[in-house]
Amino acid sequence: MDIKLTEKATKWFEDKFPLNEGEAVRFFGKTYGKTEVHDGFSLGVQVDNPENHDNILSSTEVNGRKYFTTREDEWFFNGYDLEVDIDEELNEPKYHFEGHDEDNNE
Repeated sequence: MDIKLTEKATKWFEDKFPLNEGEAVRFFGKTYGKTEVHDGFSLGVQVDNPENHDNILSSTEVNGRKYFTTREDEWFFNGYDLEVDIDEELNEPKYHFEGHDEDNNE
């Protein structure tokens, strides 16, 4: 599973989620809502410390900031890469789940 953020999404998170040292942005699956590939579940976002987790599923670093998800949410991300962009009209993140071949999943 890969996590990718557009430049606009990176800027939005930098503006809206100030981080202290050791903190990062965590993506996770939660009940209620809907995504383009999940019915009854949506994507949650929170500030978290990745050092508190020994089960990182995927992470990426952009402009010195870490974005990650844990194996606890593998059920939500299984078979997909996460692409984060910004909805220009709503001025909030929009999430795209790109399917991938699980045999090539790291």
